Amino acid sequence: MNSMSWNFATTLIGSLPYDDAEHALDKILSGKITCPAWPQLPALGFTESMYVQTGCRLPGVNIDEEAKRITVNTSSYDATDIYTAILSDDVSYFTHPEKYHKGLYEFLNRDLSKFKAVKGQVTGPISEGLQIQDENGKSVIYDEAYSELIIRTVNMTAKWQYERLSKQNKNVIIFFDEPSLSLLGTPFASISNDQAVKWINESMEGLGCSIAIHCCGNTDWALVLRTNIDILSFDAYSYAHTIAMFPDEVSAFLKKGGTLSWGIVPSSDDAIASETADSLVKRLKESIAALVRKGVSEDLMIKQSMLTPQCGLGPVEPKSADKALDMLYSVSKTMKEHYGV
Repeated sequence: MNSMSWNFATTLIGSLPYDDAEHALDKILSGKITCPAWPQLPALGFTESMYVQTGCRLPGVNIDEEAKRITVNTSSYDATDIYTAILSDDVSYFTHPEKYHKGLYEFLNRDLSKFKAVKGQVTGPISEGLQIQDENGKSVIYDEAYSELIIRTVNMTAKWQYERLSKQNKNVIIFFDEPSLSLLGTPFASISNDQAVKWINESMEGLGCSIAIHCCGNTDWALVLRTNIDILSFDAYSYAHTIAMFPDEVSAFLKKGGTLSWGIVPSSDDAIASETADSLVKRLKESIAALVRKGVSEDLMIKQSMLTPQCGLGPVEPKSADKALDMLYSVSKTMKEHYGV
């Protein structure tokens, strides 16, 4: 496990609402974000969807920008080239097309060497596999051959990002965004817990950087902590109380060097408007105290905590995103001062 002292360092979850990559990067690199992330820019269209960005190299995929859907005919695709690349560990095959990654390529044009770390993100195999549909409207995750391709594609996509980002900064974090983990155990995701852990771990193999899972809903956190992650990124604004239901698992995770990434800043216009940095600090301190009361080390949580918005800010108004970034900075500053780190 890659362990660092984060001390309430800040980063972002994927998307921002701006429609200009240069403007978005100016915001990210303004000094308020400890560990900047390349931004997905959904205001530019479906091409900036996290599912398109991770899935665009999959064989036979049809990206319908107008309908905002990704489909594949699982009976008529040719996987020869992608399997050749996977088996030969040809990371260059998974070079990210600039058409789908305006924010990433602007990010790579900037000097990122002075930051504590830089963050990239891919869509995790569960969420990617549930989102893409076959010719019958069924999620391709249930097709054994194609789900294997998704797992390997997620892995190679993450490797390409790590290799590219590590040229900009020696400390890289790759987040595996898995919103669909909140569907496990429901009729919407007929996947066993063991299968989910296996697929996620396989998608993370061979990375030489810090690895995170981000889930912006409620899920079985004990299951997530069974995966080979260094950082657990969760929606602390809405679901911190559910993390407190797993004190033993959280404590063990922290003791082996794991990090909690608290999504304490809301990511909806109404919630952003109703909150202040002070109100979020109060909420965060209460959430930490709830774990401390159950035996989790406060010292470890201070050392091994990061802060983010609860989810991507892409859906909100730009002025709301501006306020969210300001609150994120202020919450981090206040927490550092309070705990003397």
